[in-house]
Amino acid sequence: MLKARDIKRRISAVKNMMQLTKAMKLVAATKLRRAQEGIFSARPYAQKMLEVLNSLATRANPESHPLLAIREERNIELVVITADKGLCGSFNANILRAAVSFLEKKNDHQCSLYLVGKKGREYVKKRAYRVTKELTDISRAVKYEHATMIAGSLMERFISKEVDSIYLLYNEFKSAARQKPVIEPLLPIQRLDLQAGAVLEDYIYEPSAAELFEELLPRHVVTQVYRALLESAAAEHAARMNAMEAATANARDMIDVLTLKMNRVRQNSITTELIEIVYGAEALKKGRS
Repeated sequence: MLKARDIKRRISAVKNMMQLTKAMKLVAATKLRRAQEGIFSARPYAQKMLEVLNSLATRANPESHPLLAIREERNIELVVITADKGLCGSFNANILRAAVSFLEKKNDHQCSLYLVGKKGREYVKKRAYRVTKELTDISRAVKYEHATMIAGSLMERFISKEVDSIYLLYNEFKSAARQKPVIEPLLPIQRLDLQAGAVLEDYIYEPSAAELFEELLPRHVVTQVYRALLESAAAEHAARMNAMEAATANARDMIDVLTLKMNRVRQNSITTELIEIVYGAEALKKGRS
């Protein structure tokens, strides 16, 4: 049976752990506020650009730009955005589960993975998936240059016909308490769903359609990748904040349980000592008599 001093050591260790989880929660909350500012600034621009480009892609001739080309979907690239660190609850597990589910649905296609984040890389190392590229240490400070680099590589692979379609998989930031894994098509640029028989007339472009597409379409792809990186970073900080809050609460509960246990051990010890004193006194009385 554990002694009171052993339980006291456990309580001290749990208190130290609770201080650590509290500190990590505060750090995550600070980073989350900064990440929220970034995503709330980028999201409206990215969403409006998506609406405009979808509309343009619906009206334009698919042959007017390589990024609009529609091909039979044989080779698929999935960009999986995970965290570089753990201690963020089910954040990474949800993304990896969604990635496995997507690959299982597309098992009759040639699928490859573009991994962003250490956790995705660690998961894939133990499994027989085809990986085209790995990038790490981005989530700690997401920059537009990161999105430019990733999007540039993806566009090159699409234009050279190495892949026929590209999808983004990331955790979308809904609120501080909720993050949702999302899979979105990135390339080719999607067209609007039209009702049967609907006819859309193309725009009159100034400058020319070719010049406009050459400028807008690559920028659109970079913007969508940048938004996904920002969404994932904000969702990661929110998930870590919630995980550390839960860990702190669990540590507090454990301290209460251990304290109660220690008090019982002390009471048992005191009771045992009292019983021994009483027995000793009784034995002395009998000895004298």
